Amino acid sequence: MAIDKPKSNLDFRLMSLSFKLRDFFSPRKNTLSEVDIKTAFNILDYGCGPGSYTTVAARLVGSSGKVYALDIHPLAIQQVQKIAAKKRLTNIITILSDCATGLPDEIIDVVLLFDTLHDLSEPDKILAELHRVLKPDGILSFNDHHLQEENEIIAGIAGKGLFKLSGKGKRVYNFLKV
Repeated sequence: MAIDKPKSNLDFRLMSLSFKLRDFFSPRKNTLSEVDIKTAFNILDYGCGPGSYTTVAARLVGSSGKVYALDIHPLAIQQVQKIAAKKRLTNIITILSDCATGLPDEIIDVVLLFDTLHDLSEPDKILAELHRVLKPDGILSFNDHHLQEENEIIAGIAGKGLFKLSGKGKRVYNFLKV
């Protein structure tokens, strides 16, 4: 197991509420503007939570792209499915998992790994899975407000030699697959 255990339902609901407030004052499209997302891309939102980034990404890739929303918590998956149905976003596919994506090798253009790494008990296992599913020129976009030190962030993602830093924006670090 890559995450010790999912949050309780109450904790998840409280987190979802706090994200709605966060998203109101700081829209997720501002963060995603620092990632080179194009129409028809396949995106993996790893640790999607209530879908704040998932729905914005789904609009960015358009109907010819796909967004795979993965989370360990069943409520996260249910919430993303509900929002996708309500907003008629047919390009969102949900995955309930603690690590394995179930996706073929090298199918993903961009992985969003936002506010998740600090919760992982086996981050190297997750990073290996993300490396496997990323296309050779794929981008792993990372942020985690729990990690503040740039050296800690870069070592955490690039330390095993699977990724290298390609750029740092105001909100995200972007890594290329090695």
